Amino acid sequence: MQHRIIVLGAGYTGTTAAGRLARRLRREDVSLTLVNAEPDFVERVRMHQVATGQDLPSRPFSEMFAGTGVALRLAKVTGIDTERRTVTVTDADVEGIGGDQGTGGGEELPYDTLVYALGSHGDDGDVPGAAEHAHQLASRPGALRLRARLAELDAGRPVVIVGGGLTGLEAATEIAEARPELNVTLAVRGGLGDWLSPKGRRHLWKVCDGLGISVRERTAVTAVAPDHVTLADGTAVPSAATVWTAGFAVHPLARATTLDVTSTGRIVVDGTMRSLSHPDVYAIGDAAMAMGPGGKPLRMSCASGIPMAWQAADAIAARLTGGKLPNAPLRYFNQCVSLGRREGLIQYVTADDRAVPAALTGRFAAVYKELVCKGAAWSVAHPTLGLPSRRRAVVRAPGGPATAAPAASAAPAAEALRS
Repeated sequence: MQHRIIVLGAGYTGTTAAGRLARRLRREDVSLTLVNAEPDFVERVRMHQVATGQDLPSRPFSEMFAGTGVALRLAKVTGIDTERRTVTVTDADVEGIGGDQGTGGGEELPYDTLVYALGSHGDDGDVPGAAEHAHQLASRPGALRLRARLAELDAGRPVVIVGGGLTGLEAATEIAEARPELNVTLAVRGGLGDWLSPKGRRHLWKVCDGLGISVRERTAVTAVAPDHVTLADGTAVPSAATVWTAGFAVHPLARATTLDVTSTGRIVVDGTMRSLSHPDVYAIGDAAMAMGPGGKPLRMSCASGIPMAWQAADAIAARLTGGKLPNAPLRYFNQCVSLGRREGLIQYVTADDRAVPAALTGRFAAVYKELVCKGAAWSVAHPTLGLPSRRRAVVRAPGGPATAAPAASAAPAAEALRS
């Protein structure tokens, strides 16, 4: 009987994990299913480009996983029973990549190993009016709605971006560069780029000034209306399109299970991305609470998620085949920020993600960031290419399930994080 592996979510982490598992394990020993609600891959790190009218290449999963042995189930995940080891999906279009097709709804998918990669979505923090009137960039539908709204705006209309993190910076600069006739305001709780090095902050201010972006520092948006936002001091700032990038939250599904989760619903994992409470469940990407250098939680990002996917896939394969568990330390190297199409910022950081004095800026940094994005998309679009690719046999006890190699310690262990 094949060992049943189900991967939930086909973002950067889920597709990476599925492709890596397909490279590691023999097809006759495992059944590998990737569950996702959309039929093609979404480059989430480029949603600010979509919002400004740029078109991205289409990457259908049916083409990406053709001939790999990975079966795609087009479905929305509605429930997980961690005791019975089943996943419930609804409105499922079943597509075994390689030809088999069918439909289903409200069905249960049994698993032996589950990889939870459902990611995150925009979080408005329950700010009054934000859910009704603010746009999000955490999904393609949200980016397309913002794209339609921006296309309606005439010259001189105000646009407010709430949040000064990486998403907010990229959204503000992309919109200001693509639509210089609009009045773009960026509202941040702290100082603009206050986590950056002095060189990084200087360059960020230079780009914002050059693009005509009005920056409101050390202020919170307390309400959103159709035509303005309200700041903590009561000031009303006009806004014909408000973009909310001030936070992210994970899918609520894990909290409804018996999995050990944090107060925010992230699944607590060890250094191999294995659930501390359920050894047959792995969590990767934004949905997981994994620790990095210095005991600091990994931040929600593609830079964290892809190496977490490598780690989980390699650990699953090692445990199933009796191989050696991976034991490379987690660490960061840099933060990559696009500031429009012509400017960028590469901030070098310590292993635990603190800025160091060195930074790359300008056109070279923009090219660097573009190569990072293209490299990530290429690796996702070619899930079974690359090294190593040796497929190993699953170790089975006589008449029983696959045996597992000894568990790794809870100390962080994964391939080095790359931006």
